[in-house]
Amino acid sequence: MAISFSSSSIPFHFPLAFPVAIRSRPLISKLQFFTKKKPPRFCCQSSSDSNEDYLLDAPVSVGDGFSFSGGKYSDEPSPADEWFKQGMIVKAHPVGGTGEKAKDPIFGLAMGGSSQATSDLFRWFCVESGSPDNPPIILIHGFPSQAYSYRKVLPILSKNYHAIAFDWLGFGFSDKPQPKYGFDYTLNEYVSSLESVIDKLSKDRVTLVVQGYFSPVAVKYASTHQEKLNNLILLNPPLTVKHANLPSTLSIFSNFLLGEIFSQDPLRASDKALLSGGPYKMKEEVAMVYRRPYLTSGSAGFALNAISRTMKKELKTYVEEMRKILMDENWKVKTTICWGQRDRWLSYDGVEDFCKESNHRLITLPMAGHHVQEDCSEELGKIIATLVSKRTGI
Repeated sequence: MAISFSSSSIPFHFPLAFPVAIRSRPLISKLQFFTKKKPPRFCCQSSSDSNEDYLLDAPVSVGDGFSFSGGKYSDEPSPADEWFKQGMIVKAHPVGGTGEKAKDPIFGLAMGGSSQATSDLFRWFCVESGSPDNPPIILIHGFPSQAYSYRKVLPILSKNYHAIAFDWLGFGFSDKPQPKYGFDYTLNEYVSSLESVIDKLSKDRVTLVVQGYFSPVAVKYASTHQEKLNNLILLNPPLTVKHANLPSTLSIFSNFLLGEIFSQDPLRASDKALLSGGPYKMKEEVAMVYRRPYLTSGSAGFALNAISRTMKKELKTYVEEMRKILMDENWKVKTTICWGQRDRWLSYDGVEDFCKESNHRLITLPMAGHHVQEDCSEELGKIIATLVSKRTGI
């Protein structure tokens, strides 16, 4: 029996009981463990010809859909499999809770292996590029997204740097424990887990590149670890008071019952959530990678539901704190704001004023939406490399 969905039809509903069994691949199969001067304002243009995976203002996603029990999500190789092969598993951040194993949900898919935390440390999926002897750059995706969003930035940085992208807990191929079973998805937990994974990935000073709604988490971490950072580059972070409210596309996942149902819907949780942040549509082969966690188990949906509730409750406080940190005279980390001006979630109003007042560098990318690393990957890679190398011309 095959149940097919068309990617050109985003609204998608299913009954409370999901009658389809899905075979998921083991998470750690065949992988080894990886043990104040006023700044200038820059403006970068994007070349639409180089956007192979993102289609400018396309009306619908490209592709003919997929099925759960055949076709693109059968045992045949998929883009998600190829991406997984490029990565490794890093164990970092202690598992909390009582050690109980989460039960399968009443509705949705069965909980996969990644939803059951180990007894000691969480498993993080990471992809690295470049020599470990080079200066490290850690690329951190936003909410909701994956390390996969940096797939075209990694090879650009690999020429002169050791670039590493990871999936946050609850996303991609990293662990996704149900709340109350080792991780509750609070922003404070994300701060402490970020410290753990950065310490695991690099013993040296690092450059952090952080996108979107996880920016306040990284800034909170950096405020007590300034000695660990060479540079901080923020991609469309929530900087103003108006930015502290999640867009309806994301906040809907925090709703009681309805949010739990929608978070189990692969097209709503993945396609619609990602594409509403800018005027772009993904090719089907790219969308398939982002959908994969929601197709293989119910754990990604439950994590999305929990993170959305946390963001709705705690984001305002974290944004206010981030603003204070970045404007504090004791803040010594070189900070750059890269802003995609076609962001449909976060308004550009107030961003320029904030950067002028705080004396942080502002770089605008007119052709990028909220997910800058997807929309202008080549330009972003060059910008990051230039900033880290301390060259002035962009």
